[in-house]
Amino acid sequence: MDLKFSKVTRKGPITIVTLSRPEVYNALHIDAHFELNKVFDDFSADPEQWVAIVTGAGDKAFCAGNDLKWQAAGGKRGWDKGGFAGLTSRFDCDKPIIAAVNGVAMGGGFEIALACDLIIASENATFALPEPRVGLAALAGGLQRLPRQIGLKRAMGMILTARHVSAREGHELGFVNEVVPQGEALAGAERWAETICKNSPMSIRASKQAIQKGLAVSLEQAITEQREYPAVKAMAASQDYIEGPRAFSEKRAPKWLGK
Repeated sequence: MDLKFSKVTRKGPITIVTLSRPEVYNALHIDAHFELNKVFDDFSADPEQWVAIVTGAGDKAFCAGNDLKWQAAGGKRGWDKGGFAGLTSRFDCDKPIIAAVNGVAMGGGFEIALACDLIIASENATFALPEPRVGLAALAGGLQRLPRQIGLKRAMGMILTARHVSAREGHELGFVNEVVPQGEALAGAERWAETICKNSPMSIRASKQAIQKGLAVSLEQAITEQREYPAVKAMAASQDYIEGPRAFSEKRAPKWLGK
């Protein structure tokens, strides 16, 4: 696929997706959304790719959200089934996705990060859901994910004031996993991804799916039903399920096949 608004790099089993509209702080419009939806469709379907990282081009912005200038000029709004950047409504991907936030993450940009499983942020990263300041609301998942991730009162404090939050405060609030020096967000995310890849990808997918599905039901129901989740059943039927205990008993590093 000819990419115009993003770049894709693969390092072994790790896919790095770079939002690439630096002239507008990587703000996204309809064409970029549809392109990124295809990018993440390809990642999800590729058995050789185990973890994805999403970051922004340049050193100023991860993503400034919706391209308001495009909208104000009459540009059509909308996105594909995967949601904003192909991620915010992507509920069927059981592979880990990491946000490497290297600057501004505003509105939809913050919503992209919240849709990821981990957030690694550089010291100059800034987060906000400022939509009320321009007569909008964070309806690409921000209003639902932020309260679930940091608690109702803390989320209300951010959302109702539309205030900006630093990477350090984001870490204190609990939505940032690690703060790294400026310029090192991607390297930090790659370090996390490489650590994840030391584990069985079948186990990682089963774990993520069990968490996602389990949080939508009661604790009792989750524990009762988790062995029937597709990724958990796939793990139990996989070669990795045999390789892990065998490698442990033989005192060697496992050779994961991802199947």
